[in-house]
Amino acid sequence: MKTLKTRILGAVVASLMLLTCVFATTKATELAHSTNDENAPVVYFIRDISSESMLKLYTALAWNAVGKTGVKISTGEPPASNYLRPELLKDTVKKVNGTIVECNTAYGGSRASNAMHKQVVKDHGFLEIASFDLLDEEGSMTIPVPNGLRLKEDYVGTHFKNYDSYLVISHFKGHAMAGFGGAIKNLSIGFGSGSSTSKSGKAWIHSGGKSLSNPWGGEQLAFCEAMADAAKAVCLQLNGGKNIAFINVLNRLSVDCDCNGNPAEPDMHDIGMLASLDPLAIDQASIDMIYIAPDSGSLRRRIESRQGLHTLDAGEKIGLGSRKYRLVEIK
Repeated sequence: MKTLKTRILGAVVASLMLLTCVFATTKATELAHSTNDENAPVVYFIRDISSESMLKLYTALAWNAVGKTGVKISTGEPPASNYLRPELLKDTVKKVNGTIVECNTAYGGSRASNAMHKQVVKDHGFLEIASFDLLDEEGSMTIPVPNGLRLKEDYVGTHFKNYDSYLVISHFKGHAMAGFGGAIKNLSIGFGSGSSTSKSGKAWIHSGGKSLSNPWGGEQLAFCEAMADAAKAVCLQLNGGKNIAFINVLNRLSVDCDCNGNPAEPDMHDIGMLASLDPLAIDQASIDMIYIAPDSGSLRRRIESRQGLHTLDAGEKIGLGSRKYRLVEIK
């Protein structure tokens, strides 16, 4: 007679097999914003999440990093966040001869000061795969936001100007304030200068362009729109968007961001990795894949409770990119 433990284990395995089968048979046409229009930007997709597969995904872009290249990631808040591990990134970072770059936080924690942040980078093993540059170590600089919904200028670290190209690798997941974090959040809040500078780009975006020192208490829709504004500003600085590319990793899909050192445990399965030259298309494709996943209820509720989809609406309105995309799966 089967024990209760055996029956429970069997049920769990069967559920996991069902989820795998449901997603494996999903067609691109079931994704809300996918299209066969040849003029739509391509989003490449690979199911396997490994260093080798990320390099294969990057290669499919046929995008060549020009000059000095920064690889923008989240270095992860200690002690237990779901940041992308160096082992996953190493082959692609090496391919572009990249320097890992990041900015300080605006909320305190272990990455709010130069010295502490550099220690976290070392502790998390990033120095074993590449050199590291704290973009706001020496303060902030402004870049223009043409026709922004909320911002006329964006504040990034002064080292931003030292790079000719950027590869933005984002861990796609939920977020306590933005609803979700992907390429757009990495471009905006991620590149925004932090609390170690006199003018915090992160506070500027969070407040919808109201404060350079206080990131708290701003209007939610203003925050979402300011993220889209700042993301567009960063892209335009890089040869009109030609010198920047994007990879999203859909694993460890917690409702909480990597800025949370003790995030909620994910309750949905890993999906895979995406790559594109369009930041709006890659985030929309990531959202579409989550929304058709049968075990994504918690994450969908987090996104909608923070009006996160409005960031995509705002991005479309200001011409950040296209919400329509062609999905190309790499086997």
